[in-house]
Amino acid sequence: MQNVAVGWQLYALTGSALDLGLVGLVQFVPTIALTLVVGQVADRYDRRRVVVVCHVAEAGAAAALAWGSLAGWLTREGILAIVLVLGAARAFENPSRAALLPRLVPLGLIPRAVASVTSAGQAARIVGPALGGALYGLGPTPVYAGVTVLYLGGAALVALVRHAQPARSRGELTTASLFTGIALVLRQRLLLGLLSLDLFAVLLGGATALLPIYARDILGTGPGGLGLLRAAPAVGALATSLVLARHPVGRHAGPMLFVSVLVFGVATVAFGVSTDLSLSLAALTVLGASDLLSVVIRHSLVQMRTPDEMRGRVSAVHSLFTGTSNQLGEFESGLLAALFGPVAAVLIGGVGTLVVAAVWMYRFPELRRFQLAGP
Repeated sequence: MQNVAVGWQLYALTGSALDLGLVGLVQFVPTIALTLVVGQVADRYDRRRVVVVCHVAEAGAAAALAWGSLAGWLTREGILAIVLVLGAARAFENPSRAALLPRLVPLGLIPRAVASVTSAGQAARIVGPALGGALYGLGPTPVYAGVTVLYLGGAALVALVRHAQPARSRGELTTASLFTGIALVLRQRLLLGLLSLDLFAVLLGGATALLPIYARDILGTGPGGLGLLRAAPAVGALATSLVLARHPVGRHAGPMLFVSVLVFGVATVAFGVSTDLSLSLAALTVLGASDLLSVVIRHSLVQMRTPDEMRGRVSAVHSLFTGTSNQLGEFESGLLAALFGPVAAVLIGGVGTLVVAAVWMYRFPELRRFQLAGP
């Protein structure tokens, strides 16, 4: 809901593709600036409480968007500043939430657990954009007010979660300990190849940042159509996550990872050339399905290959890679769209994703062979 409202409101204010890209950039800056700190927080404090605090902070930011829209003082700079606060809260939330999961289920069930949690998130991503687009017909304030209530509800629900005793640091906080998560990833070539593949593939395939432009200028639809476009990737992702929750990836994880990245690139190209709403929705659905498959494989491997006392720090590095690919990918798409037009920007990204997949298949042969242990 929030993404739809911010994207549509900002594009209505400025008409700038570059500004849409800046939304991703300002969310990315806290991720890279706080990576070393958030990992330590997730490993030294109650991960559940960290997530609760982050949700409350996100509720405050959404409330500021609602008040600014209602009072009429919310400008381009104000939107970007509040989005920066949201990015900072998510920088702490994502590693803590990811590192919490292995304390709720046995290690052997991690692939199914990741798929199940993801299916819940994708269901929200289907309803959210459609609801956000519909509510935006009444203006941005009702959307942001609803988002505020939902963030607070999420905080209350997470506070009720029962889990094992939180991990505590086993050593003193030193300069060297700040970099232990990065060092672990660099030592394990499989993790490095996996995370860097996602980094460059999704960095180039950030077509969703340009959905407001496609909705209004290419497909000729309004906020409701933008909501459908936002929801389409989640539809594909939800279908895939439901299948993976019942039939987790196991022996063929490596080949399936590369298939998912290649399909993601092809779907991005198909969306880029489409001028029909139905075809665009179909391409985005396939894009979301393939992306979800790679997400589940990646998250499962990271959690299963990391000691619990370091999961916060490694999850922070993981969030840095995914944040770079997602938020910085949105900025890259906005910049290319400003320079060459939105269609050319999406096509460059899709073809680039295919090239990255081919290069990584050659440079990281272990990625083609790895397996995920079953329950």
